[in-house]
Amino acid sequence: MDHVGITVPDIDQATQFFEAAFDAELIYESKRLADEPDEGPKTERMLNLFPGTRVEAVRMMRLRYGPGLELFQMRGPEQHEPVRPSDYGLQHFAISVDDIDAAIAQFEAAGGTMFSRPTAFMFGSEVGEGNVFCYGRTPWGSVIEMLSYPSPMPYERDTPLRRWRP
Repeated sequence: MDHVGITVPDIDQATQFFEAAFDAELIYESKRLADEPDEGPKTERMLNLFPGTRVEAVRMMRLRYGPGLELFQMRGPEQHEPVRPSDYGLQHFAISVDDIDAAIAQFEAAGGTMFSRPTAFMFGSEVGEGNVFCYGRTPWGSVIEMLSYPSPMPYERDTPLRRWRP
């Protein structure tokens, strides 16, 4: 995976959040807030935007391990709250961490809100000593999972294929 695209209401707030919560770094700005917005039928067709939506800013960030984060700030006549994990479509992305308690503290200090504390993996194919996960919400409502799995997972006995790990 190269990157995950996230539309946010305030690109400066989102940039600061990902820097503070996950030590992300801003690589470049594809479109600055000071630039004229991209809008019109061509942009709407190309990105499948609701008619009348303006692309105000775009930034590419880098997580220390894993894919990039492409942040979009858009304004349009029809925008919705972020999805819940029970809704259809992309619903969260996960960050692999070594110290989940420290990661939660950093996430909360940056303005995130946790749904729960670390819990043993739910599915038998993933259980193992110390294998835990938890979910939280960014200040604008996107869902992020944090997980740590220091122990082998039972699925590894049945296939040579492995989950990607940093």
